[in-house]
Amino acid sequence: MLFSFLTSLIEDYSFLNVFKYLTFRTGLSVVTSLLIVFLVGGPLIRMFSKKQITGPIRQDGPIDHIIKKTGTPTMGGIIIIIGIFFSTILWADLNNIFVWCLIFVSLSLGLLGFIDDLLKIKFENSRGLNSKIKFLGQFVIGLITLLVLLKYSDHRYLNNLYFPFFKNLILDLGIFFIPFGLFVIIGSSNAVNLTDGLDGLATVPVMLVALSFTLISYVVGNTIFSEYLKIQYIPDVGEISIFCGAIVGSCLGFLWYNAPPAKIFMGDTGSLSLGGSLAAVAIIVKHEIVLAIIGGLFVLETVSVIIQVISFKLTGKRVFMMAPIHHHFEKKGWAESTIVIRFWIIAIILALIGLATLKLR
Repeated sequence: MLFSFLTSLIEDYSFLNVFKYLTFRTGLSVVTSLLIVFLVGGPLIRMFSKKQITGPIRQDGPIDHIIKKTGTPTMGGIIIIIGIFFSTILWADLNNIFVWCLIFVSLSLGLLGFIDDLLKIKFENSRGLNSKIKFLGQFVIGLITLLVLLKYSDHRYLNNLYFPFFKNLILDLGIFFIPFGLFVIIGSSNAVNLTDGLDGLATVPVMLVALSFTLISYVVGNTIFSEYLKIQYIPDVGEISIFCGAIVGSCLGFLWYNAPPAKIFMGDTGSLSLGGSLAAVAIIVKHEIVLAIIGGLFVLETVSVIIQVISFKLTGKRVFMMAPIHHHFEKKGWAESTIVIRFWIIAIILALIGLATLKLR
């Protein structure tokens, strides 16, 4: 919106030419989303507290956890989504179909999460939206996104699965692109949701993944860098870095309120939206496997739940004291801040490994 207006004035005001540079607009996107979150965060948190928009806390968790978290407002994802949306609208090229796909995923999954949070608050339990209805919602949103991508993007790139560390190892997914894409979107949105159980635990890893894909999308959409790094060049995907930058800025601003002790939780409103958005980014830039590496912390949390469920159903015994795995360490007596910081360190290491795949091939 603002980008289009400013570029239309370049002939009269040459200094505005700077807005044509993707790196400059990405920086503006980060700063803009950060400022928007700071602007709306405080008033919304006060309003949520006043109206007692607080989510239920799992009663099977550590007693200290229950005492500290009870009464904390939820639905903070609304703050993040506002920052992402307006920053992207301002600085991205709105003629780019990829940008609109990401906006759709962000808003629609955010709405699904909002409904889930609303039901939890209304009925004062942690069940929320029926799991089958939630899955159906994720399925429909993912399917619409993938069908739009199939219709308006280049199939030569979209159907391919590229493997990191291998220069010429490419798998043509063909008709399996849709099922695979749905797996990535639904899996990622739920994985971030499972990780969001401690103050700031999911926020920083999401920010690291978004920051990594800011760089990846820029490289993939740049003919010079993609050629140098032997990465498949995909036209027009560079614009995605604006959206990723908006996620970085929004999460950084939200961390101000979500850092221990949290003044607000992102809730399913934020976690489903962020997880699905990152998955959609990875699918568009064709770095789905790299997403699993950089977002390995989310994978770990999800796998711990799967192992716990399977073990209990087959043997009647639990592998972990509590799942997801961050609750296991809580049960073992680790301080919340210790768990969060150590998990952040793991996320940083995984992000560095994921970024190394750009060169090591």
